[in-house]
Amino acid sequence: MKPTMTFYRIAAAICVLLAVATTAAADEPSNTLRVLCYNIHYGQGTDGNYDIERLAGVINAAKPDLVALQEVDVGVKRSGRVHEAQRLAELTGMAVRFGPTQHYEGGLFGNAVLTRLPILDVAIHPLPYTEATTERVTYPRGAIAVTVRGPNGQALRFVSTHFQHNVPEDRLAEAKAINELFAGDDVPTILAGDMNAVVDAAPVQELLKHWTNATDDPPAASVPAGNPTSRIDYIFYRPAAAFRLLDAKVVAEAVASDHRPVFAELEWRGQ
Repeated sequence: MKPTMTFYRIAAAICVLLAVATTAAADEPSNTLRVLCYNIHYGQGTDGNYDIERLAGVINAAKPDLVALQEVDVGVKRSGRVHEAQRLAELTGMAVRFGPTQHYEGGLFGNAVLTRLPILDVAIHPLPYTEATTERVTYPRGAIAVTVRGPNGQALRFVSTHFQHNVPEDRLAEAKAINELFAGDDVPTILAGDMNAVVDAAPVQELLKHWTNATDDPPAASVPAGNPTSRIDYIFYRPAAAFRLLDAKVVAEAVASDHRPVFAELEWRGQ
């Protein structure tokens, strides 16, 4: 029996509906966020070379939406007066915001955020630290918080920080300050940084009172880069119900910095 004209009309209508549905699915924004945390050792690799292009290659390979950077030089003598934050933004095609924590060798040193998402707000917060003495060298510490418009249109806060390396009391005080700054409201937040503390140490345990650790299980080591033995670099998120961890790993990069980058892929479920 030959198909009728009505059959062709119905078939054509079904094709149109399928095409619309397929297009809608393709156009629907993804709610996944690829996050990287990387202490870049002011651009110097374990081979002694300062190579921002090499670092950018490591970042680009992870295809991140958000990157938290620590130990970033801007106009510092040791790293050739390069504006490392701006240069990494150029090489990765992302927007950048720099959060200086101290003056150093004629320039600035601190944390930064790279993002592919539209930036809504930026805030730089100093963290508590012990002043340096003739017996002990310490550095001012801080956190940069960048609020972006997420893939679902809602505001998302992304924080990059770096805790004190040689004063345990400072690290605990800095963890408590982070909680006071960012764990008391309902803004979905991702916190990433070099906490200079292993998983069971007091600063990390203090953070875990309010944050979820986006980690592989068991947590892989991130330092030293050549032969890592300790995990001190982290990605956390809160509230727990707003996110689902899809993937987490330490990137096997042994030369570009003295730290290995830490990666997490999160599904953002919204507020």
